[in-house]
Amino acid sequence: MKLELEGKLALVTGASRGIGFACVEALLAEGARVAMVSRDPARLEAAAAGLGGGDAVLYAAADTSDPASARRGYDSIVARAGVPDVLICSAGAAAFHDPLTIASDDWRKAWDAKFLAVMTMIDCAKPDMIARGSGVIVPIIGTGGKVAQTAHLCGGAANAALMLATVGLGVALAPKGVRVVGLNPAATATDRAVSARQDYARILGVTVDELTRQYARTFPMGRSASPREIAEVAIFLASARAAYLAGTIVNVDGGQTPAL
Repeated sequence: MKLELEGKLALVTGASRGIGFACVEALLAEGARVAMVSRDPARLEAAAAGLGGGDAVLYAAADTSDPASARRGYDSIVARAGVPDVLICSAGAAAFHDPLTIASDDWRKAWDAKFLAVMTMIDCAKPDMIARGSGVIVPIIGTGGKVAQTAHLCGGAANAALMLATVGLGVALAPKGVRVVGLNPAATATDRAVSARQDYARILGVTVDELTRQYARTFPMGRSASPREIAEVAIFLASARAAYLAGTIVNVDGGQTPAL
């Protein structure tokens, strides 16, 4: 299937690892140009260098939860390559917490780490896409916004807010020629997920191995998704093949969240 992404410029946040990096690889395989954004300059440079994409790859270090930093990173990309045709927001992950000891600062940090990490970059790209009359925005959110997990209430609440904002923006921007479509992965087999599982196991008072076995049983397919499996759906949503999708969120969870 031809996705018609050849020559398009896609800006990907959280691009130095995990799902974001898998999106970069998938986009390059489709002939797109890719602008990588991540907050760790050394890891970002190493990730970009390892792709061998030549002129098809550029990057800018930015903390997308900080509006000023996000703006600098976005403006740097636009100055070098123009307004992106596609924005895939994969940056942001909130910490796990014992629900009995959550403090107000924990909620605030989760909001910054997840909700603002997506919305600040959307706010950068949105006016340019509206002015041009075209563009696609794909926030990668998470099924934790649909189902409350006791150790992930802060992050889940931020995800839920991001889901609502995604749907609302999709409805508001569709008449302007800009599509907004969200993607909800369940836990995915990334390095970050391994670290998060260690925190989750500590909060629940079980071993990591036991938690892993318990978690695997919740997946009808018996396993977590790979980053590339999530990325393939993300770039499909960003492509011409999904041209009539807007203001909605697609679950990519292997059937783990059987809810309307």
